Amino acid sequence: MKFKFWQGLIVLLLVAACNDPEEPVNSTPQSDQVKDAIYDVMAEWYYWNQELPAKPNTASFTSNEEFLDALTFKPLDRFSYITTSQAFSDAFVGRNAGHGFGWAFNSEGKLYLTYVFSEAPAGLDGFQRGWEVIEINGRPIADYQTSTGGYDFDLGPRDPGITNSFTFRLPDGSITTRSNTKAEYQSNSVLHEEVIDVDGKKVGYWVYQSFKATADISPTKSLEVDESMEFFQSQGIDELIIDLRYNGGGSVAVAEQILNYLIQASNSGDLMYTFKLNDDKADSNSNTNYEKLGNLDLNRVIFITSRGSASASELVINSLTPFMDLVLIGDNTFGKPVGSFPLSRYNRVLEENDVEVVPITFATLNADGTADYFDGFPADAEVGDSPEFDWGNQNDFRLQAALGYIRNGGVSSRMVNTFYRPKWEMIDQFKGLEQEFPAY
Repeated sequence: MKFKFWQGLIVLLLVAACNDPEEPVNSTPQSDQVKDAIYDVMAEWYYWNQELPAKPNTASFTSNEEFLDALTFKPLDRFSYITTSQAFSDAFVGRNAGHGFGWAFNSEGKLYLTYVFSEAPAGLDGFQRGWEVIEINGRPIADYQTSTGGYDFDLGPRDPGITNSFTFRLPDGSITTRSNTKAEYQSNSVLHEEVIDVDGKKVGYWVYQSFKATADISPTKSLEVDESMEFFQSQGIDELIIDLRYNGGGSVAVAEQILNYLIQASNSGDLMYTFKLNDDKADSNSNTNYEKLGNLDLNRVIFITSRGSASASELVINSLTPFMDLVLIGDNTFGKPVGSFPLSRYNRVLEENDVEVVPITFATLNADGTADYFDGFPADAEVGDSPEFDWGNQNDFRLQAALGYIRNGGVSSRMVNTFYRPKWEMIDQFKGLEQEFPAY
């Protein structure tokens, strides 16, 4: 794989973040000078820079975030954000802080843990998918509902040392209350992997939560991905179900790594996607071709998706569409056909004030030229989520539907009748960098 323009940006940022930077001199991150710098990098790099308004009066804005919001192209841009260089680099290699879990409502309006990172405080305390959350800090779930019908679960910032209390109903009906204290942890991307026999076929089931490179090993590669693919290869699988229902995205380089495992050998060398910058930067547009990894020989891939499947998840689906039979089971994806890289390294004022501007800077087009899926990819079979079942439990509606598709060539009406679309989904609780890697 050639070393591409955007990969170089990420590598340089991650390497720099490994060193202890000197404190900026006279750091004034909310100054008018910083806002001027934000406008300058947006004018140069923003994907929709032709839609950029005339520079507003910087003195009218109390924060950089408010200023950036005034610049973004509202019909399409729900994604641009501001963070710090360290926070950006940490997120893309899974260095987190918090409790380390997600949750969602089932069709009956009950709240369940959906995933738990094994080395996070919640994972170390034994939290598991399928536990029903009945109280948070002594208050019933209904207390957290907003006037619009959504929910605002205020568990405080991710800072280590913050403690919250959770009361759970376990699958056996027993009740337990756990106090859990936020801490720094390394998150895992692979939540579950197994091989299931379906009428003599070996079916791999892979639950993949976010596209993260391996910390301290490579800024553009995941050892977890290598290990999972080696496992499925060793088992000689005939089919593969990839569960992306809670995957908000992440590293494009890791998405490429996965795509190169999934593609058929006959398509190695074909166009994976085109990387497209704004018109002023068109000289840096580039093509990425498939370079087959491993020996998986799959004629199709079944994806389990939801509105929580975004960004790099959708890149994988879009890039495979011209070459393989794909089946999407669950719900429509989020709709993010564009991406970002950080811009502080192009502006001394931003760099010295540790203001990392991460606006939309590029789009990706598949081999058919498809790029505009802002409404997401529609599910081929709409099937409800059932977070009350642990990973691999074949009572889980979406897994059951995927296995049924392999067995019968379709999804039964009974499974389709399970479909519901919750009023609140966890991806809506977060913005910016945290939306791409959502976790409490």
